Amino acid sequence: MTTDPKLEKLKQILNEIADLDNAMSLLHWDMQCYMPQEGAEARGNQIATIGRLAHENRTSEVLGKLLDDLAPFAAQGDPDSDDVRLIQVTKRQYDKATKVPIDLVVEFSQVTSSAHQVWEQARANNDFESFRPSLEKIFELRRRFADCFAPYDHVYDPLLDEFEPGLKTADVKAIFEALRPRQVELLQAIKARPQVEDAFLHQQYEDAKQWDFGVQVLNQIGYDWKRSRQDRAAHPFTTNFSINDVRITTRIIPDNLGSALFSTLHEGGHAMYELGVNQHYERTPLAGGTSLAIHESQSRMWENLVGRSLPFWQHFYPRLQQTFPAQLGNVSLEAFYKGVNKVEPSLIRVEADEATYNMHVMLRLELEIAVLEGKLAVKDLPEAWNARMQEYLGLTPPNDSKGVLQDVHWSGGMIGYFSTYALGNLVSGQLWECINTDIPDLPDQIRRGEFAALRGWLTEKVHQYGSKYEPQELVKRITGTKIDPAPYLRYLTEKYRSIYGF
Repeated sequence: MTTDPKLEKLKQILNEIADLDNAMSLLHWDMQCYMPQEGAEARGNQIATIGRLAHENRTSEVLGKLLDDLAPFAAQGDPDSDDVRLIQVTKRQYDKATKVPIDLVVEFSQVTSSAHQVWEQARANNDFESFRPSLEKIFELRRRFADCFAPYDHVYDPLLDEFEPGLKTADVKAIFEALRPRQVELLQAIKARPQVEDAFLHQQYEDAKQWDFGVQVLNQIGYDWKRSRQDRAAHPFTTNFSINDVRITTRIIPDNLGSALFSTLHEGGHAMYELGVNQHYERTPLAGGTSLAIHESQSRMWENLVGRSLPFWQHFYPRLQQTFPAQLGNVSLEAFYKGVNKVEPSLIRVEADEATYNMHVMLRLELEIAVLEGKLAVKDLPEAWNARMQEYLGLTPPNDSKGVLQDVHWSGGMIGYFSTYALGNLVSGQLWECINTDIPDLPDQIRRGEFAALRGWLTEKVHQYGSKYEPQELVKRITGTKIDPAPYLRYLTEKYRSIYGF
């Protein structure tokens, strides 16, 4: 137990900052789940006030002085100790926060709070023009944020760093350039084969039964309801206000059985990451996942590598058939397994199959970069979106609600976020190979509905460390290499070769 008074003072300040951040997260969660429409303006002011207070504390001279005083301690201490890592992570965050003026922080909070409600209405009404002014303002604010960190290698770098610390735009482009041709090759091989049937997934499925089945699956995989809950939202998400208070949401579509179940598994994967963080990190910058790519590696693993696997459905499918006998009673396990893994270009990213998903992400990354570089105007985003959808997936959205307006991220100012989805896929493949080496009978365990060994491995290797290690460092510690597309491509090829027979 540490006795250094300056380190104790640092932790006290960090605890208070964490409390403010968590209170703001609670307001955001309520805004997306329960807040009445007319509450948007007041909520924006509340979030802006808390954001200002948190930023003032995060950039205070007292905190800066403590970090300077503790620099010798950090330099001489065990570089892998929690205290040294805490100081390093805090110093990194402090150096970033002190470059951003308080008025920009407040304005960004206000604009994005009101923009969320505008986006919801715009998407419901298929009306991009009503959202365009908000989006133009958000991109302007993100450019101003990026300029706080000039000189940079690329204007997108400071935004990417918000979600993926240490990664550069050039790194992501290089990874995607290596990934894209292999994904296209895989899609062409699948396209040459007879298509699998999935019409049975698009019958009418009762809302309450979909919800209850998702809860049963969460129970089976070991979701901790004493420290978490599930609600509904227009766009599924996970948030947390503590290691012991994590919230997930899902979205039920009556004629799409997979939507709610796989979003529940996806968000459950995010939640179990947060719930698995070392309790000693509570109310400090070490709490929470180290990056969005690592977070997505957990959610995409549970959604796809586990949730769309044959062993998973060998266990759960009889129960699902009993839940929906009229729709699935005559559908074989093999047909169902192939159906939930059908590869077909689609309009909506969150409903996309594993083989096409990364193409959706690349599209969004390219558009964000083009707008920030000044090569694409916000008013031209719908046209550019549709053109790339046609180029990458051979589809043109029939309206903006199923095109440029489908994602919640831009309304929240989360520009720089999208690439982490694809990066998370790649990390999930790397981890999966290691997991199956360490737990060679994992498929049999899943087939029996046993998930304790898998949860234990993830907690030991990934979750417990929270933000102690930067993402690339964590991946290398576990797998021996930094983020690498090869394992994920091996996984996809093996899986779809079996399903499509090429």
